[in-house]
Amino acid sequence: MNSQEIKDFLKSIRDTDIEEMKYKSDGNSLYFKKADAEPAISVVKEVVAKKSKETENSTLIAIKSSMVGTFSGNQNSDQFLLIKEGDSVVEGQKVGQIEAMKIIKDVHSKIKGKVIKVLISNGQSVEYGQELFLVDTSK
Repeated sequence: MNSQEIKDFLKSIRDTDIEEMKYKSDGNSLYFKKADAEPAISVVKEVVAKKSKETENSTLIAIKSSMVGTFSGNQNSDQFLLIKEGDSVVEGQKVGQIEAMKIIKDVHSKIKGKVIKVLISNGQSVEYGQELFLVDTSK
């Protein structure tokens, strides 16, 4: 939820009989009592402002899946992995491939940096837009 959604939600329950509420989603949580609803709005603004500053300073960028299918980190089953944690990548470098209905599409890096985290394993199903690798672009 962004700050506007939280504000709208708090306004919508202001005239109800809800006294207390806990909400958790995507690692974020919100707790309030009805008497504390107005101060909660200002706290939310501060948290959202802090997160946006952290995001601006962050140099981690994800390489994402461009389609739904099965991820493969190597070209053939007997070959080594194309990329692993600690490896450097450049723009256009092949980092894996995704297969769906006998159609194989290569996954290429659109950024330059060092792979910090591999978020997917060989043979795992992936969704469109799913993060596959985290790359530190400051390196």
